[in-house]
Amino acid sequence: MVKSDQRRRQLAREKFERQQQRRVEARQKAKRRNAIIASVLAVVVLAGGAAYFSVGLSDGDKTEKDDAAAEASPSAEPSESAEPEPKMAIDQNAKYTLDLKTSQGDIAIAMDAKKTPHTVNSFKALADKGYFDKTKCHRLTTEGIFVLQCGDPKGDGTGGPGYTIEDENLTALGKAGADGTVTYPAGTVAMANTGQPGTGGSQFFLVYKDTKLPPSYTPFGTMDDAGLKAVEAVGKAGVDGGASDGAPKKAVTVEKVTVDTA
Repeated sequence: MVKSDQRRRQLAREKFERQQQRRVEARQKAKRRNAIIASVLAVVVLAGGAAYFSVGLSDGDKTEKDDAAAEASPSAEPSESAEPEPKMAIDQNAKYTLDLKTSQGDIAIAMDAKKTPHTVNSFKALADKGYFDKTKCHRLTTEGIFVLQCGDPKGDGTGGPGYTIEDENLTALGKAGADGTVTYPAGTVAMANTGQPGTGGSQFFLVYKDTKLPPSYTPFGTMDDAGLKAVEAVGKAGVDGGASDGAPKKAVTVEKVTVDTA
């Protein structure tokens, strides 16, 4: 009888432990799913419109909902373009490099003019007139996605050049998985947008660690090794105030931007 009682208690403990483990796994799964949902809004921007916070959640306990809502990224209300996109002036067969001289080190980005001609042409037009000079990389994300976002002259995530450019090269990173995402490898540079097609402007993000996102952000370039290390250092320093999404603690000022042919 004693052995029988001990066995029942042992089975009960094992069942309890399995239940607890399943609950932990369920919470972790919900958190990952919420992070992916939040990432859809993670790098969304467009000229004009006030920033707001919004995120859709499917399940998970209240703490996880609160955490995900707090980590949801600002986006801007879509607005009509006030100016036309710059006239195409690049050689699509040439190799272009986007050079960022920043307060945290130089970042050289090899751009793909053949696959992303509108994006490269826009960057060259903006860089040639000093649009990016003396701007700040206003946003760092260190959980769920791992990106440093730059290119906003207003510095609050709502600025843009007054026109939008079309999405390009969206199939470059492969077919989306069951979770609706693809991996943007560390070193990738891609365009931010409002979450709607064809809403790229001047803002872009630098991926410093493999990041899963929906394949809706134009990947147009790759950082050199020195540039990636500089952005990794910014990511390692974290977000000002200790959050996981916000202004980088190690402030990044883009001092000068040039676009040159190789």
